[in-house]
Amino acid sequence: MRATISLLGLLLVADPSAVQAQSAAPTRITVQADKPGAAVPKTLFGLFFEDINFAADGGLYPELVKNKSFELPEPLLGWQALKGGAALETYQVRTEGAASPASPHYLRLTAKATSPDAGISNEGFRGMGVKQGEDYTLTLLARRVAGPVQQLRVVLEGDKGATLAESRLALPTGAGWQPLTLTLRPAATFAKARLRLVLYGAGTVDLDAVSLYPKATWQNRPNGLRPDLVQLLKDLQPGFLRFPGGCIVEGRTLSNRYQWKETIGDVASRQPIINRWNTEFAHRFTPDYYQSFGLGFFEYFQLSEDIGAEPLPILNVGMACQYNSSELAPMSRAAAPGPSAPAPHDHAQDDPSLEVFIQDALDLLEFANGPASSPWGAKRVAMGHPAPFNLKYIGVGNEQWGPQYLERYEPFARAVKAKYPQVQLVSSAGPSPDGANFDLATKFLRELPTGLVGLIDEHYYARPEWFRQNAGRYDNYPRTGPKIFAGEYAAHPEGIGNSKNRNTWDAAISEAAFMTGLERNADIVQMASYAPLFAHVDAWQWAPDLIWFDNLQAYGTPSYYVQKLFSLNKGTQILPVQLPAGAKNGQDNLYVSAVADKADVVVKLVNYAATPRPVQLTLSGLKRAAKTAQAQVLAATDLQTENSLQQPQKLAPITQPVTVAGQQVSYTLPPYSLTVLRVPARK
Repeated sequence: MRATISLLGLLLVADPSAVQAQSAAPTRITVQADKPGAAVPKTLFGLFFEDINFAADGGLYPELVKNKSFELPEPLLGWQALKGGAALETYQVRTEGAASPASPHYLRLTAKATSPDAGISNEGFRGMGVKQGEDYTLTLLARRVAGPVQQLRVVLEGDKGATLAESRLALPTGAGWQPLTLTLRPAATFAKARLRLVLYGAGTVDLDAVSLYPKATWQNRPNGLRPDLVQLLKDLQPGFLRFPGGCIVEGRTLSNRYQWKETIGDVASRQPIINRWNTEFAHRFTPDYYQSFGLGFFEYFQLSEDIGAEPLPILNVGMACQYNSSELAPMSRAAAPGPSAPAPHDHAQDDPSLEVFIQDALDLLEFANGPASSPWGAKRVAMGHPAPFNLKYIGVGNEQWGPQYLERYEPFARAVKAKYPQVQLVSSAGPSPDGANFDLATKFLRELPTGLVGLIDEHYYARPEWFRQNAGRYDNYPRTGPKIFAGEYAAHPEGIGNSKNRNTWDAAISEAAFMTGLERNADIVQMASYAPLFAHVDAWQWAPDLIWFDNLQAYGTPSYYVQKLFSLNKGTQILPVQLPAGAKNGQDNLYVSAVADKADVVVKLVNYAATPRPVQLTLSGLKRAAKTAQAQVLAATDLQTENSLQQPQKLAPITQPVTVAGQQVSYTLPPYSLTVLRVPARK
């Protein structure tokens, strides 16, 4: 492409030192194309999802109404009374005569006189994003209690009260609850709309389960996901999807932990709980953050299938978050009459033992993989998925550490492997990549009998320079025993947990340097995922993040494009790389890895230098190389470059042709760049 060829020319003109670099002797790199090594696992690069930063409700899960069933501890959270002058007389959450025991709260409205504004409004999740000409389905349960009121006026409202869409619902004539539905089609696109429900006449009406849901969802499914966000995930061609977290797996206390059994079945019956991120950070206080579980374990499995990723659920191991309460489940419960295994949904115990958590794991495997004749397999089939999900991995605990975790991990692992020996178990090495707790966990887990640990999950949040300095982390790791899952990592320019962190090119290119080491050691590093995945621009708690969005748009960060370049070019086998005598990978800010992708040779090169760097590649043993290769380049001379909603591809890969002369490729790496060079075999 001519546009990409001119990039280097522009760099040369803009930086006189680039001319000197062109005359410098090139760095000679040999890729041994005829000596393929270990296979690159299909799962090498994947995704980590956690409901943080409004990633689920208000993000991937596109329900527009907050607190739709009035079941939150603050039952009117998200709702505001419309007084209609003084016409609105009653605005009260009640429980007598509820529509369902699973949803015991509802709202009673009484208007003592006819008014155009006597009712309620819902604010959504930092507003409601609606698009001109698209359809949105309103559903609710209603019961007319008293008075002549016969209709409910439904309004989608934009800026300064402007009407985006309006319709009326005829209220039921009988005494009981009845479902009502209508379609709204906005006349304009607006990112922060509100929903108004107004009594059209005097009287008393009860309302529950108020939902406003876009018809345009991923694969147009009812209760489906936001399509632009799913597309960004699918475009990464991820090898796996880790869910549902993250620290929400643990909860602040065990009663607040994530319980997968409460997230399946009828969406209206799923009970919301507080999100542990809602008040975690004083600088990003978000007290209205709850989990509705409209996006639950069935939907996670379905999403994994849709994007071609292996599902990797993480389950609680009987420990609440050690940064919060550090609450522990006892190792076993006292002897009691009845069966030893809890019945489905048996989470009402005040003091659940480790056995409860183990049974949850066994039941999950049955839900995912069991036949329709099994109790939990039947639940999957009833939800519309007769075929098994073919679950191969389970994570035991999220990010726990210390003796309390290790003593719970072993019986948990033994119980799961005894019934499902083919399942790979992922264990935790704690939140840090080194230190006493890391060493303790690594030693203990490596000494367990073969098979009890499939992968050890290591996490690294650190400044960009740490990632460049540790690109060789796995070069000398033991080649036997458990494999490695780099389950959470991201470069934090301002330090971990700092609200000033941004997704800069400095962070992303440093991650790219580190990822060359992951790829080079793909015989032991079997999985890796950036974290966190999503963040709402108006409702985030943690930064940086891979994908940012508002109620209408989304964009990938420079780190997103680094992940994409690696994932789409991960290849099938590792190829050895030889640098000049005495040089090490990362020396002089040059990082290299190479793979075979069937007949192609793919070389990844990171130049973390302010000047262009000429390189001379020798593809040793590649007998029939094509005459033209392809270079995908991600580069910016300003390390603080970021993408945004206004400039979503300010920094994105560009493609250019590169000449191949036999086994030789001469190329100049731009300053501060990641280059993926693909050399196909001649047909």
